[in-house]
Amino acid sequence: MGKYQPETYGEKIADIYDDWYSSPEEASISLLSDLAHRGRVLELGIGTGRIALPLKEKGIDIHGIDASPSMIEKLRAKPDGKDIPITLGDFSEVPVEGKYDLIFVVFNTFFSLLTQETQLECIQNVAKHLTGKGSFLIEAFVPDLGRFDRGQSVRSTEVGENRVKIDVSQHNPLKQHVTSQHMILTDNGIRLYPVTIRYTWPSELDMMARVAGMKLVDRWGDWERGPFSTGSGKHISVYGLL
Repeated sequence: MGKYQPETYGEKIADIYDDWYSSPEEASISLLSDLAHRGRVLELGIGTGRIALPLKEKGIDIHGIDASPSMIEKLRAKPDGKDIPITLGDFSEVPVEGKYDLIFVVFNTFFSLLTQETQLECIQNVAKHLTGKGSFLIEAFVPDLGRFDRGQSVRSTEVGENRVKIDVSQHNPLKQHVTSQHMILTDNGIRLYPVTIRYTWPSELDMMARVAGMKLVDRWGDWERGPFSTGSGKHISVYGLL
């Protein structure tokens, strides 16, 4: 396998992504629509349009960035997919023109930026593209290092008569990296779907936002705007300009 690049995950998983991941919660579309205030919206890591297409159906002026041509191709093949403006590129650079009332990145996609420097660069570039009252929303898991045993994790997520799915991960606490392979074993052979992430603690995100000229406005534990607590498995954080 070659060096892991921003487009690697999408290029490997595009053909089965929509089969693996179900439609988004209606509450997520509702919350994002509320934050958009009927203005321009930009999704970082738009992928196959899992979030963008439902937003477009609600009349939101949605734009997107993605590094994977294959994921964009899947989006373009869907009804209304050709009507969404999409920029092919590394979303850390936010390579678009103009300003947006909402910029968001969901489903842990922010963690695909593999250094603290790149994550900070992304947030700084987001700040440059927000309107004065604009919002930046991140949905991400809260790191749970207890799931690793001596820096490793192996678990089966599907076991059938002719198919087995296994997730294998290694944890590097110094870089805050988790390198994983989603493995599908069938009678026809083995398919590998690699993913590497750099997890970030909520407090670390808050500090990066502050450096970028933003502040935390809201943080919830789910899309229903439930409270964020020590038991929350994920967070939905909203930042605004200082």
